[in-house]
This record gives sequence, C-alpha cells and structure tokens, in this order.
Amino acid sequence: QVQLVESGGGLVQAGESLRLSCVASGSIFTINVMAWYRQAPGKQRELVATISKRTTNYADFVKGRFTISRDNAKNTVYLQMNSLKAEDTAVYYCNAKVVVTTNGYEYSYWGQGTRVTVSS
Repeated sequence: QVQLVESGGGLVQAGESLRLSCVASGSIFTINVMAWYRQAPGKQRELVATISKRTTNYADFVKGRFTISRDNAKNTVYLQMNSLKAEDTAVYYCNAKVVVTTNGYEYSYWGQGTRVTVSS
C-alpha cells in the first residue's frame, strides 16, 4: 500500500513560478521512476517530465522552463515551474513506479492531483 500526495498548486500570473511537491509513503522498498503528468479540461492526460535514478526527461513544451528533481531520502519528487504560460493551466498529477516491500513487485501509483491556474 503506497500513497502519493501532491501540493504546491495555485493561481499565478503568466511569467511567474510555482514549485510542486509529491511525497510517497507506505510499503516502499525503492522507487524506480517518478513522473509528473497534467490534464487540462476536455483534453487527454499528458506526460510532463520523468526522473529515474539516473536520468531525467522532459516534454518539448516545458523544456527550458520546468525542472524535475527528487529527494530519495524523503521519497519526494518536485517540479519547479518557471515562466508559466496560460496554456500550462491544468491539474498536475504525480506518478511513481514503486517496488513494494510486501512482494517485491513494481506497481504504478497516482496522486490525487494539484490544480495550477495561470492567468494572462
């Protein structure tokens, strides 16, 4: 049993910044990869960024503006969002691929989402 909780969303003006956080807790042996997704109303959920134990990857539409990082000791992933645009408005979801202590199997878990609204 693993729970992910996001925080840090809010309402900002275009050009401003936000920092999202997601903390995982529960029966965690190790977290292989953590990621951020987002979903705007009426649109498909899309991948924003991923971070494994060695590499990071970004969607083209956020490259150069967003930075993903993780603190393994705290089981936490962050998304620093700079130069925000109106089109960044969405609910942002945390995802983690977790090897659980109970059986050693890798499961995918989702957080509840945190809303980001960017006004122009």
